[in-house]
Amino acid sequence: MRLDVVSLAPEAFAPLLSLGVIGRAFSAGIAQLHVHNPRDFATDRYRKVDDEPYGGGAGMVLKPEPVYAAMEALPVLPRRRVLLMSPQGRPLQQADLRRWAADYDQLVFLCGHYEGFDERIRALSDEEVSIGDFVLTGGELPAMTIINGVVRLLPGTVGSQACLEEESHSALLLEHPHYTRPADFRGMTVPEVLRSGDHGAIARWRAEQQQQRTRERRPDLFARWQERDG
Repeated sequence: MRLDVVSLAPEAFAPLLSLGVIGRAFSAGIAQLHVHNPRDFATDRYRKVDDEPYGGGAGMVLKPEPVYAAMEALPVLPRRRVLLMSPQGRPLQQADLRRWAADYDQLVFLCGHYEGFDERIRALSDEEVSIGDFVLTGGELPAMTIINGVVRLLPGTVGSQACLEEESHSALLLEHPHYTRPADFRGMTVPEVLRSGDHGAIARWRAEQQQQRTRERRPDLFARWQERDG
């Protein structure tokens, strides 16, 4: 998969190339990361990429010309999706990561900065995405979050596909508890069922724990799960 990022802070993405299994996926060619700075496409002597907003107001607004020029310089693969990082976007879901990983060969990330971006930049995107109801200084962290979430789903990144299928949010429910040795640590013991060797009982316990945890910690997800499986 090809990943293109349009960002005024290209250096922010360097750590991804050496980050555990994600970094190994880039080294192995499972994914390719290309970061493009709109400032390189500014035409004035000062490489200006922002300006004051029409109508007045605080802050500066990202200009459309450098962003459009950067986008027009990118290669276009047949299965491409352009994602605009925005606190006004639809909240990110695990299902989105799975869809992008499975359905597309190229993802392009538009990262805003300053007070915001010129409204006409929205026309470049296929989807607007938010990682939560809060505001950051730019779209770099949301873009890195999505890149991490998508690349780990690509075939060959994670050794066992079962690990991806059983984790939290894969089927709306949160993941069940995990334990390893020792069986007793400072008075906190591993549930007996996990040491019983009864795989049927273990599966039932894990399913019960998933439902209980989701009901207690994320009642909104539990309600959606009940509605879907109802």
